[in-house]
Amino acid sequence: MKTIQVPATEALSTLSQSILAQVQKKMGKVPNLYATIGYSGQALKGMLDFEATLSQESSFTGKEKEAINLIVSQVNNCDYCLSAHTMLAQLKGFSKEDTLAIRKGAVSDSKLSAIISLAASIANNKGNASEEALEQFFEVGYDEKALIELIGLITLRTFTNYVYANTKIPVDFPAIESIA
Repeated sequence: MKTIQVPATEALSTLSQSILAQVQKKMGKVPNLYATIGYSGQALKGMLDFEATLSQESSFTGKEKEAINLIVSQVNNCDYCLSAHTMLAQLKGFSKEDTLAIRKGAVSDSKLSAIISLAASIANNKGNASEEALEQFFEVGYDEKALIELIGLITLRTFTNYVYANTKIPVDFPAIESIA
């Protein structure tokens, strides 16, 4: 089977190089996953543009978005994204214990529980959420705008989860604890 390598930035298209230079400036590093997505400048640009757009006037806080990233990555068994988003969730204020509880789908906060239950339901069921998860989401105060944004966030994370699943590039974030 072909082994996918993390490309050197200079081996990528001008578009990818330009985008990754901005990533380097913003994050202080170019994550292996972003560099690998950079094999397609269009895919890298599309992913980052979609993520930036969903951050504008979002229905979700930064912490809630990280919880969504964690639960979707857990459903998809993506060690790369779990490692990256565990670190990011902790930077947003979650404790290590909080991140493990989110990944298990076992949080006490009713709003956060509704978000991660619906995200897990959608991710587990190929887009078809359970009626119970949808009802719970709306009952805690979310609306149709939030539902569509949640689906967008799940789509973004699923994209990166699938890139990792099909490349198995080295994880360049701190290792995560198994919840099994």
